[in-house]
Amino acid sequence: MIYLTNDKTSFPSPDTASEEGIVALGGSLTPERLIEAYSEGIFPWYNEGEPVVWWCPDPRFVLFREKLHISKHMRKMLREAPYCVTYNRCFTEVMRQCATVPRKDQDGTWIHPELIEAYTGLHKRGVAHSVEVWEGDVLIGGLYGLKMGKIFCGESMFSKRNNASEYGFITYLQAHPDIALVDCQIYSEYLERLGAEKIPRKEFLALLDKMREDIKNEKIIT
Repeated sequence: MIYLTNDKTSFPSPDTASEEGIVALGGSLTPERLIEAYSEGIFPWYNEGEPVVWWCPDPRFVLFREKLHISKHMRKMLREAPYCVTYNRCFTEVMRQCATVPRKDQDGTWIHPELIEAYTGLHKRGVAHSVEVWEGDVLIGGLYGLKMGKIFCGESMFSKRNNASEYGFITYLQAHPDIALVDCQIYSEYLERLGAEKIPRKEFLALLDKMREDIKNEKIIT
């Protein structure tokens, strides 16, 4: 594990990560640095006021598109379309809601102002995207993440109504048939019910490498 003294210091190989999955410490959250990290399967996750911690856990938690499980109840909801779903209408607000809406068995949040500013910068570059779920003119759910080639790197979601974020997530995938893989990063019982599974880090990085050309074609890597 190394300390990134500046933005010119390259990330070490994810294979050198600690047992917990930590690849490196420190550095900044510039758009260029974040794009470099995600293109190598690395993501930041740390507490406010502490150095940035860069992760690439083993195993990796992912959802293959063809394994997405849609319950009978959700299929009925999708047919009835009780909510309106939009994309990229209020990215920063979605992040704020993800940070503040209470979650079961979770105290506090890792989505702090520095991260909101950094990912908003990625959103302005067309790399980070938000999904908004509306009941009338009230924002009741949403999620955000990075779309890089055929991979959607999911970061966080929130719901103020039962199944609102799931409704938005599935609607987003249906509207983007080019997405082959969702990187869920770490285990979640909720996402496991949707079909997500653990795979070895080496397998995930191999998949990422195969899709790297798609990322380059979208001119995400600078």
